[in-house]
Amino acid sequence: MSVYVVNEIVGTSTKSWEDATKQAIETAAKTVSDLRIGEVVKQDVTVENGKVSSYRVRLNISFKYKEK
Repeated sequence: MSVYVVNEIVGTSTKSWEDATKQAIETAAKTVSDLRIGEVVKQDVTVENGKVSSYRVRLNISFKYKEK
């Protein structure tokens, strides 16, 4: 039997939602071991002077719980 922890993270990018997702997952994976799932739960953009200036994604990530 396994237990998983679910945390919410936010990724940003000036390129795309996909890049924001990739950056968030790859950054989280540097300190979270056994990262299993990333689920995008919300997407939005920042608008400046009528143009999209950045993309943002909110993700739920899950990883295996390890007892100490």
